[in-house]
Order: sequence, then structure tokens, then C-alpha cells
Amino acid sequence: MFGIFKYRRPLLVQPFYGYRNAETLFLPVRALRGKEPAFNESGALKSFRTMLGQYASHEVEGLEIDLEFETGSGDVIRRNAVTNAEGFAHFDIYFDDKQDLPLQSGWDRARLSWSAQGATIPAGETEAFVLAPGREAGIGVISDIDDTILETGITGSARAILRNWKRVMIQMPGQRSAVPGAHGFYEALGGQPIAYGRDGSPRAASVPQARPRPVFYVSSSPWNLFAYLVAYKLDREMPLGPVMLRDWGFNRKTLGSKGHGSHKQDAIERILATYPHLRFVLVGDDTQKDLVAFGAVAAKSPDRIAAIFIRQAAGEALSEKEISAKTGIEKAGVPLWMGENYSTAHEFLSGAGLELDAPLKTLVETASEGTKPPVAEDAKAAR
Repeated sequence: MFGIFKYRRPLLVQPFYGYRNAETLFLPVRALRGKEPAFNESGALKSFRTMLGQYASHEVEGLEIDLEFETGSGDVIRRNAVTNAEGFAHFDIYFDDKQDLPLQSGWDRARLSWSAQGATIPAGETEAFVLAPGREAGIGVISDIDDTILETGITGSARAILRNWKRVMIQMPGQRSAVPGAHGFYEALGGQPIAYGRDGSPRAASVPQARPRPVFYVSSSPWNLFAYLVAYKLDREMPLGPVMLRDWGFNRKTLGSKGHGSHKQDAIERILATYPHLRFVLVGDDTQKDLVAFGAVAAKSPDRIAAIFIRQAAGEALSEKEISAKTGIEKAGVPLWMGENYSTAHEFLSGAGLELDAPLKTLVETASEGTKPPVAEDAKAAR
């Protein structure tokens, strides 16, 4: 019975933010039954209905989606993909001819279209955006979301987790609390928004604003929250960028603590491989073992990591794995800052005139003075 009613809902094809280099383009898309979310509801009940619609998704399987991407030379690349059982289609495109990245970071457009299928799926099209980091960017940013830019209050207890889910389900993006100092810190890392297109014309309001230093996000949150998180960043004037989220399921990999770090590490390594000309600043927190994931990346590619910032949101002693990761980061020569508030780190970045290469190591070390994380008693005993 419920299967019949879902076909009355309109088809929603959601393109997520993609990214490309000179040889490849990656763009994930999802087809669902539902309305475009509007996160301006007032009142707990209306907000709950809005958020319930994000999670109670009805995936559309077997929808063939065509992609058109116009290159800088005016050629049009055409590809197609079919949605799977979860409604996802992944455009993982290798260019026949090299498509140079621009000097300045920006967003490219892609057109998505699909044909009618019976009486339940009308033909349609939508626009997608693909980040093209500039050749002169030098440094990029890879950031976590929860408790890194968005306060959740999760410290590991069941009560804290339940409280956060209540926030997600009844609070709209504009009502959520931002991490103190995050706006200024990320503006320092990413740089001031580029307000004009490559031809000098003002960008349309619907086009994401690029930052001189591209920003990517990796998070353990589900893909269902993509639009919610974009709305939050827009409301807080935070940098927009591709978001690597997870397809949640009720299994050990999704719900277990191991899944957080492995998902983030895999996503970070893919970004590093895509942009060998960039070094990256990694930003996370201590609620989901970001230090361990970042440490593993730094151990493999120390020359690719410009600095690591860990916000201490939980305020708990470091575990043995975190201590080991911290030691490995320091041995690799990667600057590491750990503190409760971004304001200190931001002050030092600003003092450097946003020159994030040579002066960064000294600045991070100075910013870290007086913010040494506590060490767990069992780890002390093990020494």
C-alpha cells in the first residue's frame, strides 16, 4: 500500500558538489521521491516533518541520467549513468583530452537530464556544480563537519547522542550553533570568497562562491543531510565545497567507531591523489578519532600535509591510539595544533598574512603552546 503512495511524490534528482582535475571529473547524484527541502520552517512540528522527509527517503532505482560538461575549448563531453538500488549514480569520468585547471579556483557547471519513464517519471533536467581548484592555489583544506564547524555536543554518551539527534530533527540550519571562531578561521584558511567569474562578470546567486584555496569536507554524516549542511554553511557564510558523506546502513561498518576513521582516511587519500600539485591543511576534532585518521594520512604522505588542526571539543584524555598518531605526526614534521578554540590559531594565521607555506610550522607550534592535550592514565602507565 505504501509503495503505491510513494509514486505520487515528485521525482527529485539531487546532484552533490563534484570536483575535477585536468584528467578526471567526479560527480555523485541521487534520485529520490520527495520535495526540494525548504529549511525555513518555524515550530518544532513543522521542522520535524521537514527533517523526517530527509531521512524517510524513497530511492529511485534504474533512472538513466545524462551528463553534459562543456570544456574550456567549447567541446561538450557527454556521459550517462544509471541509479542503483540506493538511488545513487556516480559519474567518474576520464577525459579523452586534458582539460587544464584554471589559474584561479572556480566552479564549473554541468547539465544533468533524464527522459520520461512511464507515467511516474517525467523528463527533466537540473544543473550541477563541479569544483576546479586553481593551479595557483598551492594549498587546499580538508575539513570534518560535526564539532569542527557545527556544534553537536556529542561526547560519546548515549544521552549526548540522543540530544544531538533531537537537534537535527527539530532545528533548522539557521538555528544550529556554530563552533566558536570557525567563520574567521575558515576564512583565513580558504581566503576571501571570489565574487566574480573568470570573465570578470558577477557570479549568479545560485552559483557557489569559490575560495582561492579550495575547501573539501569529509564527514560521517549520511548523504541525506547534504542539503541541510549546505544550508547551514550558506547561513553562516562558511566555504562551500565537495562533501564526502556516507551511505548509512544498520551494520557494524556504519554504526561502529571504526567506520568514522576509515571513511575519512579513504576520502582524504582520494583527494590527495586527485590533486598532486596541492598540499592540504586537515581540520577536525577529538570526538570521532580524527587525530588517528589524520595521523595515518600524514604517515603515508607527510610532504602533502601542510598542517593539522584538531579542535578539542570533548575535552577528554587522549587514547593510546591518539597518542601514537600525535607522535607520528610530530615525527613526520607536520605542524600540529590542538586547542579548544580557533581564535588562537586564527590570530597566528592572520599574523602570517595568510602565507600558509613557510611560516606555518612556526605559527602552529606557537599557537599550540599552553594547549597540550591531557594524556590518559593508562597511556602514562604504558610508557
